[in-house]
Amino acid sequence: MNLTAALRYLDQHTNLEATAGRAEGLSLDRMRDLVDALGDPQAAYPVIHITGTNGKGSVARMVTSLLQAAGLSVGTYTSPHLERVNERITWNGEPIGDDDLGRAIGSVAAVEELAGVVPSYFEILTAAAFTWFADVAIDVAVVEVGMLGRYDATNVVDAAVAVLTNVGRDHTDGVGAWRQAIAEEKVGIVKPGSTFVCGETDPELRPILEAAPAAETWWRGVDFDCDQAMLALGGRMVDLRTPSGVVEDVYLPLHGAHQADNAAVALAAVEAFFARRLDDEVVREGFASVTSPGRFEIVGREPTVVLDAAHNVDGARACRETLREEFTLGGTIIVVVGMLGGRDVAEMLTAIGAEEAGFLVACTPDSPRAIPAPEVAAVATSLGIVAESVPSVVDAVERARALASPDDLILVTGSLYVVGPARAALAREVDA
Repeated sequence: MNLTAALRYLDQHTNLEATAGRAEGLSLDRMRDLVDALGDPQAAYPVIHITGTNGKGSVARMVTSLLQAAGLSVGTYTSPHLERVNERITWNGEPIGDDDLGRAIGSVAAVEELAGVVPSYFEILTAAAFTWFADVAIDVAVVEVGMLGRYDATNVVDAAVAVLTNVGRDHTDGVGAWRQAIAEEKVGIVKPGSTFVCGETDPELRPILEAAPAAETWWRGVDFDCDQAMLALGGRMVDLRTPSGVVEDVYLPLHGAHQADNAAVALAAVEAFFARRLDDEVVREGFASVTSPGRFEIVGREPTVVLDAAHNVDGARACRETLREEFTLGGTIIVVVGMLGGRDVAEMLTAIGAEEAGFLVACTPDSPRAIPAPEVAAVATSLGIVAESVPSVVDAVERARALASPDDLILVTGSLYVVGPARAALAREVDA
């Protein structure tokens, strides 16, 4: 298949990311049948498998960079994408090319009838990634879970290292023992004989996490941690501790205290994979080259424009704390925000600190799950925020820029479906 045909084929299959994000009768049987028909490509290389409510994408990027600095050929599978579907599948940090992506998806299409299943959009991309990684003979795959854990399509891998970043409220109604239910789902990626690197520190979840069938478990706060994190120009200087010792003065070019915790998880995961200490200079080299597009990414100056794909309450709070800690503003904050269904709009706006903003522009993400911009603006107004609605994401960003003075900060947030189009539009403007 060429890319056009491959994307057409993809779009003919159910995309749970674009709908309600829920499925009945959860099972890995369909995905197992699909990869079996492909010859189980996911078994051709060792895997580091990463789950968690927040931070798993950033941890995946950090793990990839550390493995590359150690000299390995690394395939990385993440989701969703910001601008192009190619971003989900990378080799040594570079997105899969159009021709390779078309061929990889075509390989899946070719066995669909043989497998006897009708896979989902995400299952097709996951199988395509596993196939391409086997074709290019990577040394190790870094695989980010989609929205689930035990029943996520990626969980057909038998990972050498399973990583849990944290447990928070997302894709849940928040009723009853929801934290325990999420923890049970997330630890479903831990396989017998693996090393489990656990970044979640809630003692109430410890019995569930301890029951995971790992050969060994590394606990954040006990076996590994970030011992010190200080603000630095464009990021932080951190001291990271693992069972092998402490590496000091590591520059992490990312914004937010939460990224220091993510760095601790990432380093522990890589040392668990190698079963040895990484050379300090390899650690410093790996972290120094990390990027995290769309995660508190500064893409403009005068006014400062920040893109942050905070899409749940914990992410929104982290964004607010990063703004408060790292930025001293001469002007005001203008928020451009759009959200998907399942969010409590008032709770999200409060978490992100929108009540402290000078103005808010609500937009409608390009998704069937989007909350219409007028609804978001109405809630903002009820909270005492000066707000208006501009349905188009790109037009909303332009409206904010028209309102902003050079000393202001524009924060674009609420969803990847907002940050992605905004990022693409701003990049086109720079290139023009």
